[in-house]
Amino acid sequence: MAYAQIKVEHHDKVGIITLNAPEVLNALSSDMVAELSQALDEVLASDARCLLLTGEGRGFCAGANLQTRGKEGGPTPVGSVLETHYHPILNRIRQMDIPMVAAVNGPAVGVGMSFAVIADIVVAAKSAYFLQAFARIGLVPDGGATYYLPRMIGWSRALELSLLAEKLPAEKAEDWGLVNRVVDDADLMPEALAIATKLANGPYSLGLIRKAYWESQRNSYEGQLQLEADLQRQAGSSKDNQEGVLAFLEKRDAKFTGE
Repeated sequence: MAYAQIKVEHHDKVGIITLNAPEVLNALSSDMVAELSQALDEVLASDARCLLLTGEGRGFCAGANLQTRGKEGGPTPVGSVLETHYHPILNRIRQMDIPMVAAVNGPAVGVGMSFAVIADIVVAAKSAYFLQAFARIGLVPDGGATYYLPRMIGWSRALELSLLAEKLPAEKAEDWGLVNRVVDDADLMPEALAIATKLANGPYSLGLIRKAYWESQRNSYEGQLQLEADLQRQAGSSKDNQEGVLAFLEKRDAKFTGE
């Protein structure tokens, strides 16, 4: 379909979604979020086996577009917008059965930061930075930030980012464990695409691995052991497991199909 503020491309088995409103550093309006939801549906309905999310121009995503907030019909409560627009997409991303890579090409601010670090692999350009800007405008972190930040970087650092609302440069974010790799700006998309392509050519079990780690956030130890056993049954009955074992025995690279 045609999009006004989103670009969708396919590179082999990688579905690439680009936030495409560079004049506002890809700040998210309601229309843009609706398009993002449709783009996600398109990629997940295709034969793509990995999702790559990035932004056009100088920014990854500057958060919610405050200039368009409530422009029609009066102000809309922020919490309601989260429930109707953002939460369905974030939950859909969490529940995907394909991995996700984020190529953070510039500022990732507010809920834009959430869309970056929810990815399984986060690659950031050296010029990128992350910012929990909510306190600057009298709001609280959203988009799942209060869930993932303490788990990813620890309680004190999460509170520091949220209370002081200071920029976190990409290289410091890597030191803190918030991103996986930091590369020169010119190398960002080649590096991110190479990682996404590797994942897209990986086995069926990648989606199960993803599920196991997400569920570990709320499971007991015993519950996680059981989940591992259940997921292993699924993985063990897959064609890719058969191919992987055969390739190992034949001392060759496996040719996975995602089945």
